[in-house]
Amino acid sequence: MIRFLLYITYPYSIPICKPLEEEIKARGMEVKWFVEVAETKKYFKGTEEVLEIQEAIDYNPHIVLTATDYVADFIPGIKVQIFHGFPANKRKGTDQFIIRNFFDLYCTQGPTSTSVFKAKSEKLKHFEVVETGWSKVDPLFPLKKKEIGDKPVVMISSTFTKRYSLALNPDVFEEIKRLSTIGKWHFNVVLHPLISKEVVQKFKDIQNENLTFYDTTDLIPLFKKSDVMLCDTSSALIEYLLQIKPVVTFRNNMPLPSYINVTEVSEIEKAIEYALSMPTEIIEQIKKYANDSHPYYDGKSSKRVIDATLAFLAKDKSHLKLKPLSIVRKYKIRKKLNYWTLKTYNKPITIDVSES
Repeated sequence: MIRFLLYITYPYSIPICKPLEEEIKARGMEVKWFVEVAETKKYFKGTEEVLEIQEAIDYNPHIVLTATDYVADFIPGIKVQIFHGFPANKRKGTDQFIIRNFFDLYCTQGPTSTSVFKAKSEKLKHFEVVETGWSKVDPLFPLKKKEIGDKPVVMISSTFTKRYSLALNPDVFEEIKRLSTIGKWHFNVVLHPLISKEVVQKFKDIQNENLTFYDTTDLIPLFKKSDVMLCDTSSALIEYLLQIKPVVTFRNNMPLPSYINVTEVSEIEKAIEYALSMPTEIIEQIKKYANDSHPYYDGKSSKRVIDATLAFLAKDKSHLKLKPLSIVRKYKIRKKLNYWTLKTYNKPITIDVSES
């Protein structure tokens, strides 16, 4: 029986891996979790089997599906990058495309990410790339038209990065507070799990009949309930755009034609009104951007990921070079996990899946 390990750090990766867990179990295969940060475990529902580091090694997984930028190289199995978000352009489009020499296979979300990783694969020759779509957004599809409510719903989402976070901007906070008292719209607020407890409490304290705070990492139900999003430079806005719904961004790092970007607090109210009008020119730009980012609307990306990893596990990989040593990065992961070993896996294993 093929053994899978879901490897995460922070709670926002749980909804990325949950659809994969369901797909693996549906095929009668074995799946367990490894979580680097103990605090993340409180977000689990209790049905998951979460391993400590030595247990993860002893589990001897064939496939490690990783929703973080790196992975413990001394855990057995092929290492597969499934990503913890879309490219959010926090560092001018480079943040998702760094090759850290940990992964054997990259399961990319769509053409905008596939093209970059394919080019790097052809140059470096120690990993492969397969475009599968992203497991996290499987529950978003098929798209359904939102039911019309008493008033439009604005979802607010924010990154934790201090430089870009609208939640950390006191003037934006006061404007959200003001708009919620007017009563034209209902606001559903969800913040990045790494945002400080003090900021979270500020938003909880201004809850009223027109503003609700949600302490959750499962954003998709909130996506579906809302009409537009107010965001900053969070990758959540890209997930949201897949619904072909408008997003108002506040001082986005690299605003695109598919965003309604504003730079002043005084512009937020009018921008939301404009977004709610579903302007044709913006909707057309969103459609194009969504197709470039994630052209899969069938809700079966998890199936494609598992198909791709099983195919990669079984295929001949003798053409792949050994992964570079990357001694400093490997030292850092050992220090973080407090697990010291010289063992490392620089070449992916091959198993005949049909006989396993």
